[in-house]
Amino acid sequence: MVVVAGPTGSGKTDLALHLAEAFDGEIINCDSIQVYRHLSIGAAKLPPEQRRGIRHHLLDVADPDQVFTAGDFSRLGRGALREITARGRLPIVAGGTGFYLRALLDGLSPGPARDEVRRRRLAAREQRRPGALHAMLSKWDPPAAGRIHPHDVNKLMRAVEVMLIERRPMSRVQADARGKLEGYRWLKIGLDPPRRDLYARIDARAARMFEQGLVEEVQSLLAMQYSEQCKPFEALGYRQALRLLKKHLSPADAVTETQLRSRQYAKRQLTWFRREAGMTWIHGFGGDPQTRQRAIEMTRAFLAPESPAEPFPALPV
Repeated sequence: MVVVAGPTGSGKTDLALHLAEAFDGEIINCDSIQVYRHLSIGAAKLPPEQRRGIRHHLLDVADPDQVFTAGDFSRLGRGALREITARGRLPIVAGGTGFYLRALLDGLSPGPARDEVRRRRLAAREQRRPGALHAMLSKWDPPAAGRIHPHDVNKLMRAVEVMLIERRPMSRVQADARGKLEGYRWLKIGLDPPRRDLYARIDARAARMFEQGLVEEVQSLLAMQYSEQCKPFEALGYRQALRLLKKHLSPADAVTETQLRSRQYAKRQLTWFRREAGMTWIHGFGGDPQTRQRAIEMTRAFLAPESPAEPFPALPV
C-alpha cells in the first residue's frame, strides 16, 4: 500500500489520483471530516465527477450527528484494504489526519468506553476555565500533554477521561496498543511544499470556500435538524461559518480567522507527520509535475520485487 500524507492544502488528493491512475489503485480517504455525509465545501471533498472514475473509500460513511472514532476508521479502513487487495488493485491511503493513519497501521490501545457524564463535567470545567484540561494533563501525563495542542479540547478531554477511568496516564495505556496491521508493507510519501507558498494556497482556499457557499452549507445542515453541538461543526471553516450565522463574526473576520486557524493546523500536521517513522518527504505540491514524477519513481521502485526495505532518501524536487 502507498500512503500520501501532508498538511492541508499540499495537494494530497492530486497526487493520490495521479498514483491511482498510474498503478491501477483505489483511494482510501484519511481525513476526519470527509467521512461525514453532507459536508463537502468545508471538507474540500472532491466531487464524484472529478474523481476520474477512481474508486474512493471512507467518504460519506457517517452522519454528522454520529460519533466516528479513530477506532471506527481503523476497522473500516482495514476492511477497505482487504477489498482493494482482493481485486488486485493498489490501496492508496490519502489524507491529513495523522491519528487516523496511526490507528490504521499501528492499531489502538483498548481504552475504556466513553463516559458521557464525566465528559460533560470535563467540558463544563474547560468552559469555566479555558486551559484547565491541558493544565491537568501536563501535571499528570506530560508525554500526552506534549502531543496534544492546548486548544484541541476533544483530544484533551479523551486523554483526561482515560486517565481518570484507568487510574494511569493515557500515554501508558497507549503503550499497550495492539492490533498492528499485518500482511502489508507500505510506502509513506509526505508532501512538504515551501511554507510561504503553502500558506498562500491555504488562504486562497479558505476564501474560496466561503465564496462557494460554505455558509449556505452550514445553513442546510441546521435545516436538516443537525445540532450545533455535532462534532463536524468544530472543524475549521464550519466553526467560523456557524459563528458568522450567529453574528459573532463578520463575513470578513470569518474568512480571516479560518485562514489563520488553517495555517496553524497545517503547522501542527507537519509536526505530527515528521514524527512518523519511515516517511519520505517530497518538497513540493502534489500537483507539481516534478512531485508527480518523483512519486511515480518511488512507487515503481517500491512495487518492484526487490524493493528496498529502508525508506527512500528525501530529495528536493
